[in-house]
Amino acid sequence: MTKPKIRPDARWARGTVFLKQAVSGLSAAFATQRLQLAAKAAVAAGVAFLIAPLMPGAAANYPYYAPLGALVAMYHNVAGSVKQGVQALAGLAMGIGLAFVLVNVTDPSPLAVALIMGIGVLLGGLPGIGKGSDWIPTAALLVLLVGGSNPDDFSFGYLLQMGVGVAVGIGVNFLIFPPLHFNAAAASLNDLRIALGKQLTDMGKALLEEWPPKHEDWSRRSDELSAAARSVRHLVKEADASRRANPRRKLHPRDVDLDYRNLRELERVTFHIQDITDVLSDVIYESDVPYGVPLQDNAPLADALKSAGDLLRSFSEDDPATQEEKLKEARTAVEACLAATAGRQPDQGMVPASESVLLSLHRILRAVRTAA
Repeated sequence: MTKPKIRPDARWARGTVFLKQAVSGLSAAFATQRLQLAAKAAVAAGVAFLIAPLMPGAAANYPYYAPLGALVAMYHNVAGSVKQGVQALAGLAMGIGLAFVLVNVTDPSPLAVALIMGIGVLLGGLPGIGKGSDWIPTAALLVLLVGGSNPDDFSFGYLLQMGVGVAVGIGVNFLIFPPLHFNAAAASLNDLRIALGKQLTDMGKALLEEWPPKHEDWSRRSDELSAAARSVRHLVKEADASRRANPRRKLHPRDVDLDYRNLRELERVTFHIQDITDVLSDVIYESDVPYGVPLQDNAPLADALKSAGDLLRSFSEDDPATQEEKLKEARTAVEACLAATAGRQPDQGMVPASESVLLSLHRILRAVRTAA
């Protein structure tokens, strides 16, 4: 088949992806979830500062560390708040202990500061310390430089007020609308299915157009689909984490294990669709590849791609009967294409890419069947 070879502008594609990511990031900054987190952080900080002067002894002289502790413990799920708060307190305790060792050995000096920073960063690499790693050198430095001649009182007040703040932060996150991220995970799975279905349909349309096709954006979506799959995995993990230690999980039950199974199958589907995208993009836009799609394969291959795309989109309708019907149609279209290409002798020096596309479609149908 004679056709001009034109590769889409990769820089334009990267620019489009960057713009979409920027808009998405701006939207996320003011999303409902973020606003709720900001409101709870404000409440926790205010309550912690209200309680701080009531602490015993010298701790009452350091009330400003309580709201800091509340902020440290504020996370977008309850389990994360507990983990982050405990790790921060562990890091503080280690940093204070490190500072006491150095205070008993030397006076504050550039050498002492350098030494305490180096040791603190090294200790931050200990396994399990997590978010507390940054607090080890920070606490040590504050005790060494701010504690002055009375490091005992400062250390006691610092650690107690931070502990109070952490407790308040965890309590506020637990009691005030503890978030469940189930809807975001479900929506992202559905959006990925729709995007994958559209990719298959668009590639089917491209096979029926005069080459090179007028619509070439499908050939630039491989990285975009990969990023979408990574985002879905992140959101499913967030949904899983949000149900831990969450009192609302019993009121809103969800089979997160099913979400993980669907995610794994969609990741497989994404891989195979990316492979089809690369094959067809090379066939259409590259002139030095040793494979191609015979002209007589275009129509049956387009039908198979479109049927598989319709199948993926049907899962958004939540109708098992429709999904089963679309699955049968997709199988029929793939089998018809297999029959049309079976036994055909390839052109001299040219490997038919139809077989690669059909193999990927067959694996997609197996994955979708498993997810169903």
